[in-house]
Order: sequence, then C-alpha cells, then structure tokens
Amino acid sequence: MTGSSKPVCRRLRASGQYAGKQGFDYFEGIARETVGAQGICMHLLRIPPGGRAKAHKHAAHETAIYVLEGTAAMLWGERLEHRMEVGPGDMIYIPADVPHLPMNTGSTEAVAVIARTDPHEQESVQLLPELEALAGI
Repeated sequence: MTGSSKPVCRRLRASGQYAGKQGFDYFEGIARETVGAQGICMHLLRIPPGGRAKAHKHAAHETAIYVLEGTAAMLWGERLEHRMEVGPGDMIYIPADVPHLPMNTGSTEAVAVIARTDPHEQESVQLLPELEALAGI
C-alpha cells in the first residue's frame, strides 16, 4: 500500500480524565482519539460511593465491563425494570441499544474496566431522561 503508514502498537496509562455524557468522569484509555483505534475503546472508571450515571444506552455498540473493586448495581431494560448486583471479578455484558443506569451501592469506590465496540466511546451515547424517574433512587 503506497502512502499509508504501518499500524503501530501503543501503550497508555490511565491518567487524563474526561467527562462522559452519562455523568461519570472516565480515565482516558484506548480510543480512536488516543491511539487511532478502529473498532474498540477501553477505559477505567472509578465511581465514588453513592455515585450513579444518568439513564442511557449505546445505540449501536456493545459494552463489556470487568469489575475490579467495590460493589455496584445496574438497572437495565426498556423501563429499567431489571436490577443486577455486581462485585469484584464479575464480568458484565450490555448489548447494543439496551437502556441502563449503573450506580455504586457500596461504601467504597467502585472500579471497573470498560470496553465498547465504539472507538469514539461517547459518540453512540444516548441519554434517556424520560427513564430517570423510573429509577426510583
């Protein structure tokens, strides 16, 4: 291929932060903006005790989460009618287009690694303010 550069492996540390539409601050990680990723993003999330996201979904992208520390819960479903409790060592799969709302239910910080099939991470986030009242929290 003439005129194109070869792919390069990159190493990052979770250092800089950005404010996500969901209401959390995320540590910058693997994304199109940081390393030129084409089909995935991965970052670190720290949720303080009592912290929670806004109800949202990722329109066309799947999410995988690995909980490192703390305890959390996630409301999910068309009306946030389901509740999932999670803790260290749990892996969570969220299909594309599924409304959800994660929250820290413990007394210590919750820490997780999050990966999505959206290299821009925030591009497919759709806030769902109409579901906020359904959360009942």
